[in-house]
Amino acid sequence: MSTDALQNYQTELLEQAEAVGALRFGEFTLKSGRISPYFFNAGLMSSGKILNTIASAYAATIVAALDSPTNPLPAFDVIFGPAYKGISLAACTALVLSATYGRSYGFAYDRKEAKDHGEGGKLVGVPVQGKKVLILDDVMTAGTAVRIAIESIQGGGGTVVGVMQLLDREERGNDGGSTVEEVEAVVGGKGRVQSVLKMRDLMVWLKHNGKTEVLEKMNAYWEVYGWKP
Repeated sequence: MSTDALQNYQTELLEQAEAVGALRFGEFTLKSGRISPYFFNAGLMSSGKILNTIASAYAATIVAALDSPTNPLPAFDVIFGPAYKGISLAACTALVLSATYGRSYGFAYDRKEAKDHGEGGKLVGVPVQGKKVLILDDVMTAGTAVRIAIESIQGGGGTVVGVMQLLDREERGNDGGSTVEEVEAVVGGKGRVQSVLKMRDLMVWLKHNGKTEVLEKMNAYWEVYGWKP
């Protein structure tokens, strides 16, 4: 388990996510068939205030990861937001990184379907040809959206050097491995997939807020499905 220390931006993000219904507790059937005691839907975090909170959290986590002496995120040139939820997340994060940290990065995203007129193609924004790219994702379950994004970027001549998730559910797959490890193997190895929040952070927040009943269900779920490397 993680320590009981949460960053202010993590606490603020969780509070606002619950307030708008993006973070809910109960019983939710996932695509995997598992019955989860919580559900996180970043698509509901769509006001200016909460987008600022999300982007600030992403930016702070990215800067800390880039500057980490023990588990650094590789340097990159472009922030990529997979369609559709990732588009606004990546755009807002690029803005905060420039305005708050003085670190300016290109921004790009993909379309669900390639466009055959105008600028054409499937990628929009700064060209990724010859560039190192960081993908922003919300919640990686099977990693399908990220894998599609990787293929799109590679098809455009770019190299994916990392993925930053909003929430890492920290679950093992049905084969006993983890989706994070599978994606890390594709983008360069251990430490290339990082996150703003982990399931363990969520459990710490529940403990701090006295949500005992939910925390018990989360602990039970963790014991069965939690990724314990």
